[in-house]
Amino acid sequence: MGWSIRIYVAQFLSFLLMIVGVTSGGQAAPLPLPFGQAEAPKIALVRYVTRGEFFTSYLAGVRHQAEALGAELLEFDARQQPALQSRMIDEAIAKGVSGIILQHGRGKWLTEAVERALSANIPVVAFDVDMKHEKIPQIEQSDSVLSELLIGQMLKDKGYRFKVGYISVPGPAPLERRDMVWQDFKEANEGVQEVANFGSMKQPIARYIANQARAVLTANPDIEVIFAPYDEFARGAKIAVKEAGLADQIRIYSADITDSDIAEMREEGSPWVATAATNPLLLGKICVRSVAMLMAGEDPGHKIVVAPRLITQEQLNELDIQSLKDLARKVPAFADQPIAQPVWMP
Repeated sequence: MGWSIRIYVAQFLSFLLMIVGVTSGGQAAPLPLPFGQAEAPKIALVRYVTRGEFFTSYLAGVRHQAEALGAELLEFDARQQPALQSRMIDEAIAKGVSGIILQHGRGKWLTEAVERALSANIPVVAFDVDMKHEKIPQIEQSDSVLSELLIGQMLKDKGYRFKVGYISVPGPAPLERRDMVWQDFKEANEGVQEVANFGSMKQPIARYIANQARAVLTANPDIEVIFAPYDEFARGAKIAVKEAGLADQIRIYSADITDSDIAEMREEGSPWVATAATNPLLLGKICVRSVAMLMAGEDPGHKIVVAPRLITQEQLNELDIQSLKDLARKVPAFADQPIAQPVWMP
């Protein structure tokens, strides 16, 4: 499939995914068990990655929806340690939780602990960690559409011939899904030259990426594009690009969005020109909605995909968008999607 056609398909899929899901409507229905009781059910959020504004907004969505359901939220931070995340699942089981949300992680490390949860009749949902289990709903952004939207904007801005520095790391499920699209695109377009490939997940991510990008730009001063499909990568790349005085030459394309990302994209002369993203607040809410449906004996679906939106620097400036709240208000499709939202869900 030609890339111009694939971009139109990506845009159509983005629209289609926004209208697919379990829709709500009518009067609020009584809450099913275990909700609406004197004793609040417990939901565990077992997190692998927690630092960064995206994850702060995601957590706010989880807390907001749990509170709306009258559930007690137990939060666990594995600090990017797979073995610790596995132990925290067992700790959540011991605390008598009624549902577990896994937020990122390394699936193979979690398999045995997750089986113990399922054996105890505790439903589990997974956000951006592939558990490869028929009983575990997989919640994700449409990473393939996300990458295609960004590549489409690149082609619109730069044509089919440019030099690019690519930032990614193997391991995290969303980055690997985004990488598959990028590899297919490169293979089909010889005019796009990837002259550097680098990345790091060490904390603080942006600082490590900035250090790497400084060396890359010194060795490759003719780079025209940086594809950084994670906003922490883009933030670090932007630091290095501005320090090198190359902001007029290089365009940065990223993924995900936060209040700080919006401010950085709107800075005078910012090289960060586009991102593709879903609302992190919404992702957090959908994770709770999905596990709540399982707790109530309902099926949210096995693969729950949240549609991304392409957000450009030009759009942010034209609509004078200052924050995620602004973005949700002025671009309603970004605010919410009727996914995993039965009529009883508050």
